[in-house]
Amino acid sequence: MLAFGKTLVIWFVVAAIVGAACGAASAAFLYLLAEVTELRTAHEVIVFALPIAGLAIGTLYAKLGASIKAGNNLVIDTIHDGGAEIPLRMMPMVLVGTVLTHLFGGSAGREGTAVQMGASMADWLNHRVKLTPEQRRAILVAGVAGGFGSVFGTPLAGAMFGIEFVRLRRFEVRALVPALISAIVGDRVTRLCGIVHTAYPSVEPTSLTFALVLRWLVVAIAIAAAVVAFIELVHVLKKRGERHVPHLGVRMAIGGAVVVGLWQLSGTSAYLGLGVPGIVSSFTAATPPHVFALKLVFTAVTLGAGFLGGEVTPLFFIGATLGAALAPVLGIPQPLAAGVGLAAIFGAASNTPIALTIMAVELLGWHALPHVAIVALVAYVLAGRRSIYPAQLAGQATAPYTGSG
Repeated sequence: MLAFGKTLVIWFVVAAIVGAACGAASAAFLYLLAEVTELRTAHEVIVFALPIAGLAIGTLYAKLGASIKAGNNLVIDTIHDGGAEIPLRMMPMVLVGTVLTHLFGGSAGREGTAVQMGASMADWLNHRVKLTPEQRRAILVAGVAGGFGSVFGTPLAGAMFGIEFVRLRRFEVRALVPALISAIVGDRVTRLCGIVHTAYPSVEPTSLTFALVLRWLVVAIAIAAAVVAFIELVHVLKKRGERHVPHLGVRMAIGGAVVVGLWQLSGTSAYLGLGVPGIVSSFTAATPPHVFALKLVFTAVTLGAGFLGGEVTPLFFIGATLGAALAPVLGIPQPLAAGVGLAAIFGAASNTPIALTIMAVELLGWHALPHVAIVALVAYVLAGRRSIYPAQLAGQATAPYTGSG
């Protein structure tokens, strides 16, 4: 009991420090993203330089980033296997790489950057204060939770994401303690820095009838199909690119050129960058079915080529617009269908359906809860053994993390 009490104190103190660092890093990151997005929107000619940016970023990563190129998968492997310290340089490199990706119009997200920044800072602190292996794993999870929770303004979802992200084989309440502390502190620090997160419409109460459940099953099938298409397309593009074009910078230049071509062919800039305006408009505006497919292709090409960022916000776009397109066909209120699609698709793609159900409640209100839970869990099952984080699947065979220490 005394040993656990000491561990609890360590968790509170270290997790709070990690959360504060994550919050400050997310605030800087979100500020920079807003600035470069505004700059690109005002001067869209910048997008034509995406291939050059890809060549520069890729060349830099090939020289200095070999030890961190696995990104989120490195974080998962380290939590499971207790490997070497995650290099602190992951934080500035992924930050700069992601900001440049968005400046020049790459279709990417931000959760990957936040998670990697949080984990690298957490592990740096781990090795300075000499934590035990079990305590280290707990604080690494806290780094993941603090990064995710602060970058989206959803601390409860951030804490659960930290748990589901590493694919724990059994739920352990104590594992949530440092994750929750870090996520809450991180969120508060980010907000204190003046960051205002995107506001989504609260969904109206809708009775969960048997007929509606059947319609949600149709939505879940469509979401699962989109998840499979996205993951498989990114996988194919990465594998074939690595096989035929060994140099990362050249692969990214080619991918950047393809994105520029898609941008010109589509005749719109809606699929560049995060795509937040498209997500917000999907709650109310008529949404053709091709919109989600185009964003899927833009994002798969960007990430498959090696550009930095993450998958969350582009997947939010894909899920929200897919839900919005299905709403009038299935007779579901469009704001509810868009909100459910937004959360369920990332929950299925990242094997984190519980975290994304919680996120939906934090973003959309309690009335979304039963609807999102059904679609997220069914889509997660239907998507099968797939994940945007391949290390999750390998990690299932490892010993479970109990959160003790």
